Amino acid sequence: MAETLEETTDTSRHRPIRSFVIRAGRMSPKQERGLTEGMERHGLTYAPTPLDFAKIFSRDTATILEIGFGMGTTTAEIAAAHHDTNYLAVEVHPPGVGSLCNLLDDQSLVNVKVIQHDAVEVLNHMIAPGSLAGIHIYFPDPWHKARHNKRRLVQPPLVALLASRLAPSGYLHLATDWVPYAEHMLEVLSVEPLLKNTSGDYAPRPPWRPETKFERRGLKLGHEVRDLLFRKVG
Repeated sequence: MAETLEETTDTSRHRPIRSFVIRAGRMSPKQERGLTEGMERHGLTYAPTPLDFAKIFSRDTATILEIGFGMGTTTAEIAAAHHDTNYLAVEVHPPGVGSLCNLLDDQSLVNVKVIQHDAVEVLNHMIAPGSLAGIHIYFPDPWHKARHNKRRLVQPPLVALLASRLAPSGYLHLATDWVPYAEHMLEVLSVEPLLKNTSGDYAPRPPWRPETKFERRGLKLGHEVRDLLFRKVG
């Protein structure tokens, strides 16, 4: 899945280092309709103003943030299984945004809102502190090469920001099929004072995260999928 993050600044070029690359992939006509017409129904426009979840979802209930939903299949499946929960899904890649909007229409799901924008800017400016019941980050780009590790999404500044947006006892759930990245995630999350690990190290896959086709294929190839589940203290 894709994800968004502005991590640090490359002072030699005065350009931010981002964990994502906007790939110029081809879009199907249906994805294009989802990106235009679907976003009119399900999308929220980025604005540097905190969201009122009760207003945008027309109800006052728990809201979960998903960062980097890829093509949206998992997001739609989770939302369909939990109609009593609101989901705010953030992604930058146009084909994935269009695909998720189509899935929402096909399944008549009204408990998901979509933002096509950088997740850190959304977190900083659109999410009020202590307002989220949970955050999902599933299979972010591992940036396998050592020289690219600095682009990994899960870094201490982001984890601190995520923790600040969680309500007390709110959860942060991550999953990856790249063991070195899982080890990095565990190290970074374990030193964040606002978070507590719910397991000794890695967690069993929680019932709310469906096993994906990509994941099943990886398991058959011998990949190890690791889940991490932390909760906000207090």
